[in-house]
Amino acid sequence: MPELPAVPLTLEGSAVLHQMFQFDWTKWKQLPAHEQKEIAHEASELFAHWEHGPADKEHPNQSALFSEIGHKADLLLIHFRNTFEDLNRVELELAQLRLFAYLKPTHSYVSVVELGLYESSAKTYAALAEKGLEPGTPEWNAGIHEATARIGNSLASRLYPSIPPAKYLCFYPMDRKRGEEVNWYTEPMADRQKMMHEHGMIGRRYADSVRQIITGSIGFDDWEWGVDLFAEDPLVFKKLIYEMRFDKVSAVYASFGQFFLGVRLSAAHLSSWLHGKLGE
Repeated sequence: MPELPAVPLTLEGSAVLHQMFQFDWTKWKQLPAHEQKEIAHEASELFAHWEHGPADKEHPNQSALFSEIGHKADLLLIHFRNTFEDLNRVELELAQLRLFAYLKPTHSYVSVVELGLYESSAKTYAALAEKGLEPGTPEWNAGIHEATARIGNSLASRLYPSIPPAKYLCFYPMDRKRGEEVNWYTEPMADRQKMMHEHGMIGRRYADSVRQIITGSIGFDDWEWGVDLFAEDPLVFKKLIYEMRFDKVSAVYASFGQFFLGVRLSAAHLSSWLHGKLGE
């Protein structure tokens, strides 16, 4: 048997951009009321268009707006699109709004929806090796392509998800440690597979109250993954993440970046928000 690859297969879907902004309230309040109304209307129309997305159910290509809690930002925008080029178009379109003059970028995050295939990878590698195929050969690569295409077709709704309509969002980036004492990437694949399975079981226990979307950002941004959690009750974020702290994957191998917590803000209520009211 040839030595099997240590790298698990992944499937990629929607390109994702998080944008965080502070709002220049002082400058905004100096505007005449009629200009505020015009600017709010223009922005609301664009955000409403982004909220609904196209009629294509397989590729929703939506955006969502959140009122950020805390000093890190005032507004948080999430965009799901087919390509990174489409994300750049979103940035450029947003920059043309008159409202953009009052938005100061404080943070952003670029990633892609990612599904890790630890269990499927092990089975696929073993099956190809049993056929006598060598890793890296054209025959091996064709077998990998066939397997991932088949799995991807069955998981299309997870690869190109609609943005959940939940009231609250928690977003944070994270890494797997690769330091002198512990290094996730030097652990045998079978051990990583087992730990990820146990880690995933915790998330499944919260499936009725939290929707989780994992995005990969290696090569795209400063961290390795981004995590979006959507829920009606923000306390469930604390309970889920706290419980995961006791899991080996998090306790030993995980590092976390900043956390962002936001309340859903529909395009229809943007004008109210610009007058200091969250809207219902």
